[in-house]
Amino acid sequence: MGAIQIASLLLLAGFVWSQATHGAAAAGTTVFTLRNNCTHTIWPATLSGNTAAAVGGGGFELSPNATVSFPAPAGWSGRLWARTGCVAPPATAGAAGAPSRLSCATGDCSGAASCTLGGSPPVTLAEFTLGGADGKDFYDVSLVDGYNVGIGVAATGARVNYSTCGYAGCVGDVNALCPPELQMAASVAEAEAAGGDGASAPAPAPAATTTTVACRSACEAFGTAEYCCTGAHGGPKTCGPTKYSRLFKAACPAAYSYAYDDPTSTFTCGAGAQYLITFCPGHQ
Repeated sequence: MGAIQIASLLLLAGFVWSQATHGAAAAGTTVFTLRNNCTHTIWPATLSGNTAAAVGGGGFELSPNATVSFPAPAGWSGRLWARTGCVAPPATAGAAGAPSRLSCATGDCSGAASCTLGGSPPVTLAEFTLGGADGKDFYDVSLVDGYNVGIGVAATGARVNYSTCGYAGCVGDVNALCPPELQMAASVAEAEAAGGDGASAPAPAPAATTTTVACRSACEAFGTAEYCCTGAHGGPKTCGPTKYSRLFKAACPAAYSYAYDDPTSTFTCGAGAQYLITFCPGHQ
């Protein structure tokens, strides 16, 4: 990712965030703002790792160019991701007419509209631990479970030191680079519904034509210890990068490409930061 592109993303982050979280930093509240920069509707989802609190209600619909903001409790740890190609079965309305069930082409959480389980791989994850060691926030974007859409995470707010609070994310289009053995394909019609950075179809094609809507991790595709960092490869000294993780890393240098990719993939920020999570950040 080039310095100019990072700078433009941070500038956009600061503008959107200033509109969405006025006063949040002063109150000491961590607020997540999610922006859909994709050309299609997505269904963001959240999953808490250390509390029963379902931030953002666990999931919701987000139209192109729309933003949604919600707070996270102190010490919250969890993940966020995008679901694509979602369809609500008939007669499944919940509170306020929102669907209680949802079937998604990527990132599905066992058919629930509000997730209490993780997204089905392959899926790009934004991961957070707020107020961790030394009171710092830890955050990253991970491709360890594969990739469906790009995600960018920018820390912002009056208390943020931009020299230390880095931009985490995946701006590159992994779907376009995905090798055949890792591709998750769908028909052109399904791909148009699923969207994503690499799921747009070429000109009209026969119904049988398929395209890539997500890219699996090598662990999911092959299930071996080498790729899953298990067994004899279950530690940082014995589990290193592979040709597949290097492909992910080349496309997304600021994202996790395999389980022990910590040095270039985990970011920290002091207390009081606010966070803008952008889906499809490469679409400016």
